[in-house]
Parts: sequence; structure tokens; C-alpha cells
Amino acid sequence: MQRIWEDHKATLVVLGLVLVGLMMSAYVVPEEEQVVIVRTGEPVGVVNTPNGSTGAGLYFRVPFIDRVVRIEKRLLDLEMSDEEVLSNDQQRLLVNAYARFRITDPVTMVERAGSTDGVRNALEPILNSVLRQELGRRTFQSMLTAERGSALANVTANLDRQARQYGAEVVDVKITRTDLPDAPLQSAFRRMESDREREARTIRAQGGRDARIIRAEADAESARIYAEAFGKDAQFYDFYRAMQSYDATFAPENGDAESSIILSPDNEYLRQFRGRR
Repeated sequence: MQRIWEDHKATLVVLGLVLVGLMMSAYVVPEEEQVVIVRTGEPVGVVNTPNGSTGAGLYFRVPFIDRVVRIEKRLLDLEMSDEEVLSNDQQRLLVNAYARFRITDPVTMVERAGSTDGVRNALEPILNSVLRQELGRRTFQSMLTAERGSALANVTANLDRQARQYGAEVVDVKITRTDLPDAPLQSAFRRMESDREREARTIRAQGGRDARIIRAEADAESARIYAEAFGKDAQFYDFYRAMQSYDATFAPENGDAESSIILSPDNEYLRQFRGRR
């Protein structure tokens, strides 16, 4: 082994350097990525771009000189959460929205944004601005109808036009939420609750008044009937009232079964039992 090293030292060193160089220069591009080769700060080549002449696979670069910038080829998301937007009817709305985009010109993206995060940072205020402009021309009610679709189409077109300068293409924009803020909602709920309580108090007062009127009319009618009955047959009326009193006093369901009442046989209260009137 020592002899081989001494006889072929130079060759082995060169082979080792070549192997290290190959390992440092080789890179693999998967199907879901595209690559821009940057040399001394300038893009000099692309791999696996949309409609490009190269695809995914094994490639080589110049070590220490070329830099590989990997970029997602799949759809990317851009989100906008709980942004306040003033509608045309002066309603303050909380809007949640998202946009989907992809990088179609990676060279432009690297030159102007540097990375996909740079594209997101550039598009976020633009999405916010175009949504505010579009929703500001429409009422809150219209956003709950089919008009919402045309509004989103306009937002998508405007955002896509701005995204092209960063090498991106906007596929679509969706609004996931368009609501009134919590404070106005709570205020509206409190007003509704107060109105319902006031209406309930009015109904209860009217019902109480009607109940008192009906009760008074019933008492008057009852008194009239009693008076007429007493005038026609006073003895029968006296007997009838005594029976009602006995029923209220002695019926088992009207008192405690363990209680007792002791009365003398000649007690005036029991005169109807004695047959004397």
C-alpha cells in the first residue's frame, strides 16, 4: 500500500481533488423546484423553469463561483388577516383574504425580490391596497351577493399586474371573511336586546291590564249572579254557601289528614247537618 502511494502519489491527489470538485459542483433539482444560477451576483442560468428547455435532474456548477438559488415551483399563499376596510356605505369591515401565486420568471424574482419571502413582503401591501380600493367602491350588502365575484376578479387582475414586476403570476384571490368588527356587532346586539326587553315589558303590562279588567268583570258578574240567586231563594242560597264552606273545611285534600276539629253538636256552624235553618 505504501509502495502504491509512493508510485502514484500525484495521480491519487489529482483524483481526490477531482472527486471533491465533482461533489462540490453537483446539485440535484427536484421536480417541485426551479433553480437560478447566480455568478458574482448576476443570474447566468436557470433550470427546470416553466416552459424552459431543462427539467429536473442532476446538474453541475462552478464551485466557489456559482451560487444555486432554489425557488418553489408550486403554488404559494399570501394571506391578509383581520384588516379593517371602509365600504362605500361607510361600514367598517373586518376582511380576511388570501391570494395564490407562483413564480414564473425566477430571474426577475431573484433580481428584484431575492427570494419568495421577498415577493410575499412586496405583495402584501399591494393586496391590502387593491382590496381597500375595490371594496371601498362597493357596499357591505353587495359583498354578500354575486357582485362579490366581479370584485374579486378585479382584485386578482390588479394584483397580478403588480406581481409581474417581481416575476410572479397571481392565480386567484379569495375573501374568506367579511364581517362587522366586534364592537359594532356587540353594540347592535345590545340595542336589539334592549328593544326586545322593552317590547316584552309593554306586552306584559298590557296583559296585566287586560287580566285585571277580565277579573273585575268576572267578579262583577259573579256578584250579580249571587245577588240574583239570593233574591230568588234566600234559603237555598244559604244552604249552597254552607255546603261550599263544609267542602272547603272538611274535604281531606283541603287540609292536613292528622288535624282534627272538635265542635259541639249544637254549634251554629253545623246547623245544616241538623236540618235546621
